[in-house]
Order: sequence, then structure tokens, then C-alpha cells
Amino acid sequence: MTETELKTDEAEVGTEDRDPIRFDAVLHPNASLSPRGFFLLMAFIGLISFCAGIAFVTIGAWPVFGFFGLDILLVYFAFKLNYRDARRYETIRLTDSTLTVERFTPSGRRERWRFQPYWLKVEIDDDPVPGSAVTLRSHGRIVEIGSFLSPEEKLDFANALRIELAKLRTDG
Repeated sequence: MTETELKTDEAEVGTEDRDPIRFDAVLHPNASLSPRGFFLLMAFIGLISFCAGIAFVTIGAWPVFGFFGLDILLVYFAFKLNYRDARRYETIRLTDSTLTVERFTPSGRRERWRFQPYWLKVEIDDDPVPGSAVTLRSHGRIVEIGSFLSPEEKLDFANALRIELAKLRTDG
């Protein structure tokens, strides 16, 4: 980040700090399993695979035993990818003058969008289904937020943000 960009960001943050925060949300994906649950699941799968592998070894099909180990590795790596993906999150902050969306990826990269709240539209299907999107639209810019949320969570979030935007427009 260049020095000019840094000063611009600091100036913008200073302006935001003077405005009262009307809405502040942090969106996280749902964690599929706790670390303890993951350990118990892997132990259970390992035990079942080991017992099944021993049964195949006793009937003379010993090469099958190795494939049971591959299954365990595949399940392990699938969960590790899921846990890595769960480290991403989004923050949405509404003040009198700005709605700021920040998206943080598992690798630590940050993306930021700012909108003037008076012209902002929050869009979502009335009956959200898996794959529905919550979008923020203003002056030709569109940002999808909460893509990892369930349809019900998307609808609740969109309605809460719409209510706060409506309050801001009537108060200001």
C-alpha cells in the first residue's frame, strides 16, 4: 500500500469514527464440526476402516487394506479444507455517512467496498433458496455478501440491514 493510499484510508476512517455506528455485523460461515467432534469422527472412521481392512486381510484380499487408509486420508483432507475455508469472514458496518463491507479470506487478504447508504439497495429473493444471493447495489456497483450463509440467514440479515437503512433515511 502506498503512502498516499494509507493517508486516504486514515482520513476516511477518521470520518467514520465520528459517525455513530448504526449497524455492525460480522458474518462467519458455519463450522461443520468442532475440533473434538472432528477427532471423534476420524477415530470412528479409522476404527471401522481398520476392522474392515483386517476382515479383507483374513480372507486373502490384503491389497484392499491400503484403500481403506486412502479413504481416511480423503476424509481428513476434506475436513481440513473445510476448516480453512471457515476462517473467512465479512464485516458490514453502517454509519450515518458510509456502509463499509470488508471481506477477509483464509489467506489474510482483505477486500473493502464503501457505499453511500442513502442510495444503497439491499436485494435478495423473497423466498431465498440455496444459491440465492444478498447483493448491495448502488450507482452501478454490485457486491454480493454472505455467500456462505444459509437461505434463512441471508433473509434475516438482508431484512435487518434494510430496516437500519430505512431508519437512517428517515432520521437523516
